[in-house]
Amino acid sequence: MRRVVQYSTGNVGQHSLRAIIGRPDLELVGVHAADPAKVGRDAAELCGLTEPTGIVATDDVDALIALAPDCVVYTALGETRPMEALSEMSALLAAGINVVGTSMVWLVTPRQADDWLRVPLEQACAAGNSSLYVNGIDPGFSGDTAVHAALSLVTRAASITVQEIFDYGNYDDYEYTGTAMGFGNTADAERPLTFRPGVIATIFGGLVRNLAAHLDVELDDIRERYEPWYSDQHIECRMTTIEPGQLAAVKFSVEGVRGGDTVITVEHVNRLTSKAAPDWEFPPDGQSGVHKVVVEGEPRIEMSTSLSHPALDVTEAGCLSTAARAVNAIDWVCRSPAGLVALEDIPPTELIRGVMW
Repeated sequence: MRRVVQYSTGNVGQHSLRAIIGRPDLELVGVHAADPAKVGRDAAELCGLTEPTGIVATDDVDALIALAPDCVVYTALGETRPMEALSEMSALLAAGINVVGTSMVWLVTPRQADDWLRVPLEQACAAGNSSLYVNGIDPGFSGDTAVHAALSLVTRAASITVQEIFDYGNYDDYEYTGTAMGFGNTADAERPLTFRPGVIATIFGGLVRNLAAHLDVELDDIRERYEPWYSDQHIECRMTTIEPGQLAAVKFSVEGVRGGDTVITVEHVNRLTSKAAPDWEFPPDGQSGVHKVVVEGEPRIEMSTSLSHPALDVTEAGCLSTAARAVNAIDWVCRSPAGLVALEDIPPTELIRGVMW
């Protein structure tokens, strides 16, 4: 039985919290909440369950560390507050607490992370004899587990494309995702930080470099592409309201180049409703979202991962799967050698241990 603290209860955290409460091999011992309105509320209430757990949320990090849990599931938003998130993660790790998480997406490929992030976390792991693992569905599954499976089916690969093609219209996260994508901006507005030169490569370039390293391919260059689409009509959706002339879809990618040819591409096609960017690629079979891997090679492989849930929208199902990528690794990370853990360090069957009961 692993004693676990859930750190944040937002779009992803509510799902990891619910999973921790439900699993018989995990014991919830604490919950962190930054929102004053959530502090003092029972964990069950924060994730949609009806039977109280007796564990109430707190904003006292020291009190959570004093519980000496085996692991913290860290899902707090970090990309907009990286130094604060780095400090929080480091404090937990230095106290001897293992951390699995979905935040700070640069850490999905920790060996590719910049020194400002990687070195302090390595030092904290060494001080606490603890481990840190970060993953999700994208970045994460689509660019590691899915593409590894596809590549295992070819004798030769000429190029690889990893795509997220998703309708974000029903995703209730304008505060971060909406503003990061620039949805609602006009063509004369300043580009959102995400799409300023070099930023896309900073976020997704590690996925390209990591895959190239696994393939023993030496890339000549990493380049990025960005294409906005501005609506010619009024669009109502859960994320926001779009008026004519405002941004309603984006397409962006990071490309690994060898010998003048693009050999590895990590691409996003994100829109608000099917009315947006009608000439761009859509998910197959009328679906709202898909994570797709295409390998041009011998033979050609195309694999699409589609999510569904009887009560959740596909974007929320994606948050649920993102939570799973962290929760399912808890036991192995608690047993692993100290340090930063990458997906390739974990035997694949370890990530399915405990999911059926």
